[in-house]
Amino acid sequence: MLEKIRPIVLAAGKGTRMRSDLPKALHRLAGRPMLSHLLDALQSAGYGRPIVVVGHGSELVEELVQGTADCVYQSEQRGTGDAVRTALGAFPDLGFALIVNADLPLLQAGTLASLAEGEGRGALLTAEVEDPKGFGRIARDETGRFQRIIEEADCDPSQRAIREINVGAYLLPASDLQVALDRTGSQNAQGEIYFVDAVSELAREGEIRTVSCAALDAGQVNDRRELAQAEAVLRRRQVERLMDGGVTVLDPATTYVDATVQVGPDTVLRPFTFLEGETTIGAGCDLGPQTRIVDSSLGEGCRVEFSVLEEATLGDGTSCGPFSHLRAGTHAGKQVSIGNFVEAKAVRIGDQTKVRHHTYLGNAELGRRVNIGAGTVIVNYDGKRKHFTRIGDGAFIGCNSNLISPVEIGSQSYVAAGSTVNQDVPQGALGVARERQRNIEGWVARRREQEE
Repeated sequence: MLEKIRPIVLAAGKGTRMRSDLPKALHRLAGRPMLSHLLDALQSAGYGRPIVVVGHGSELVEELVQGTADCVYQSEQRGTGDAVRTALGAFPDLGFALIVNADLPLLQAGTLASLAEGEGRGALLTAEVEDPKGFGRIARDETGRFQRIIEEADCDPSQRAIREINVGAYLLPASDLQVALDRTGSQNAQGEIYFVDAVSELAREGEIRTVSCAALDAGQVNDRRELAQAEAVLRRRQVERLMDGGVTVLDPATTYVDATVQVGPDTVLRPFTFLEGETTIGAGCDLGPQTRIVDSSLGEGCRVEFSVLEEATLGDGTSCGPFSHLRAGTHAGKQVSIGNFVEAKAVRIGDQTKVRHHTYLGNAELGRRVNIGAGTVIVNYDGKRKHFTRIGDGAFIGCNSNLISPVEIGSQSYVAAGSTVNQDVPQGALGVARERQRNIEGWVARRREQEE
């Protein structure tokens, strides 16, 4: 039963080739830390509570896995063997342990579960790859039986030509592994305690099965190039899952959807659409092109094009764009029309309200069926504090109006175009706040004479 097998995830390394202060396991892929993808796969496979070996940046890793895994601190990074021995010392009652490197975000649940299928002393994951550079090689005897793992730095020319590589996931009896690690030395190119040497020793004492996986699943992340390659794989998988669920993706190569995003059926994603974070999209939406939606929620039948939404909510049938920016705290109701060059922040917009052109809305509440004319600005900031504006149902705000917060515009009232309003407008009233026009005859001719 897999739930009785506890994974040991090796996440103590700094990852020097990443050229970063951030622990390698925390670099983000498809919107989530690399380590999170692996932990999700382990959970989906059915394994027990993970044990994560931490070292560099341990506080950050511990914060990520808090409540979902146990952490063991490796005080000195002396190789993978020492990391495993540290974990086994902290949890001496383990039966079988699944040891897996944290830099394997592409491993899938089915692949990890297959390690526990079959008899034998244990199992390790291998893959056939076109270019084995950077990986340990799998050495077999003349019968094809697994013998040992040879790290690349210790390979001779013939061994370097081997294309079957060690992926970095092993299912082994913990007690036997502890004994083998205690006997393992550090006589190798790196001067470290290689975990793979202990695996090779166990293979000499009894058969260890090899389980093969697809080369694509075996991708490690050791530098920024490999990070980008893994991102492309995860992004493609996510887009394929969406298409399998009834989502139309016009160009998968230019569509970016985080693993945490949910999209309803019959939604269309156009090129250069970015869906990020905890975003949920209802059925029958039309998104893009060139649209970015982050941590937002859209109802059914929404349309967004050439726009950015951040922590925003759109009700059913609402449209946005082109070229609008809905910022944190924007909540638009049903069948709202948000047009081109509109910016909104911390605003509630009632059903069937229209905000069509060149408008800023901030710290406000708009009722139902409000019309906001082009060029309207809610002036919500006095240099020190933000103030609130309320606009009632059915109000009409004329073009180029400035509403100086705090102010309340009553329901069914009008604000005349070009007004700067700093007092409340009662229900059903017309608010006019502009000077009477005055024409000065002959002014242009006199100015020209002065310029000559």
